[in-house]
Amino acid sequence: MAAEVLAQGGARVTVYDAMPSAGRKFLMAGRGGLNLTHSEPLAQFMARYREAAPKLQAAIAAFSPDALRAWSEALGEPTFVGTSGRVFPKAFKASPLLRAWLRRLDASGVRFAFRHRWTGWDGAGRLQFRTPGGVATVVADATVLALGGASWPRLGSDGSWVELLAAKGIAISKLRPANSGFTVAWSDVFRDRFEGQPLKGVALTIGAHTVRGEAMITRGGIEGGAIYALSAELREAVLGLGQATLMIALRPDLDTAALTTRLSGVRGKQSLANFLRKAAQLSPVGIGLMQEAAIASGRTLAAFSPAELAELINAIPVRLTSVAPIERAISTAGGVSFDELDEQFMLRKLPGVFAAGEMLDWEAPTGGYLLQASFATGAAAGKGALAWLKRS
Repeated sequence: MAAEVLAQGGARVTVYDAMPSAGRKFLMAGRGGLNLTHSEPLAQFMARYREAAPKLQAAIAAFSPDALRAWSEALGEPTFVGTSGRVFPKAFKASPLLRAWLRRLDASGVRFAFRHRWTGWDGAGRLQFRTPGGVATVVADATVLALGGASWPRLGSDGSWVELLAAKGIAISKLRPANSGFTVAWSDVFRDRFEGQPLKGVALTIGAHTVRGEAMITRGGIEGGAIYALSAELREAVLGLGQATLMIALRPDLDTAALTTRLSGVRGKQSLANFLRKAAQLSPVGIGLMQEAAIASGRTLAAFSPAELAELINAIPVRLTSVAPIERAISTAGGVSFDELDEQFMLRKLPGVFAAGEMLDWEAPTGGYLLQASFATGAAAGKGALAWLKRS
């Protein structure tokens, strides 16, 4: 995006990419349907960026969700709003959009140099790259760094830039997994039976934060959209305390009294699991979670009274023991402090060097917010670099 803005402004642009081809993480983002942005009102949209929202406000206002949709349509990929408010290209894939974008960049004169991994600057201030042919040096009038975080390093973003910028005195918040899963010590019985099973229509709570949505049981723990929405709070609790207790409500629209009434009926010869399934409309995996909680408390689920079962249904404690590795996280928290950047996304300590995207210190949930901020900061850094070139 920075290259496109610069090329449109008349600059000669080369994109140096560590990988053998362009947009590998972009393609990964579209693997399950490319969620470009979100259709909610801008004020609500900006709140998703939490404490970084004021720092991103100007960039996203300048390249808004509507502007991103228009940009996609101009590339021949019109968008639509899904039932959740998320915005997707009608093709639902990243590859057609990326191909059209690369064609347009090529037509505007943007050059790509692949298998060029940036390794810093030499003594003369020239950019250095490790390439299959050896070390390459480049003199640039302006540089935009868009080096990503540290999630999915096999796609190119491995966080190796942190040491390079820290050596220049740039303040960088530690890179941490965001939109990640968490580990849970499931029993062997639960793990073997419910691995890969979804929890639908649940409410997840930690402290004062509650999110409704879906989660997925994994062999080693739990992940999914509702988990990702709470990942910042869950992560900080786990890192600070060594563990976190996530509360799961299986029937959040029914209060304890209503559930108690339903569960006070005659069970007859039904198994407890079958009774819970029919009386409270619980899924097998939900009932399995209740059994896990009962075992952890030293009791059997059959020993619970109707009132106790009702309370447990909407307050199942699940102990998270660690955060899934950053390599498997969807995105990264931490990065270059916004205090290091001026209003044009230039590093104050490195005149002529700009930074954009996930390498900056912000995080957001899934839902289109990650790509939107990456596009918007890329455009902002491109504008800043263009202004720098014109001034110098």
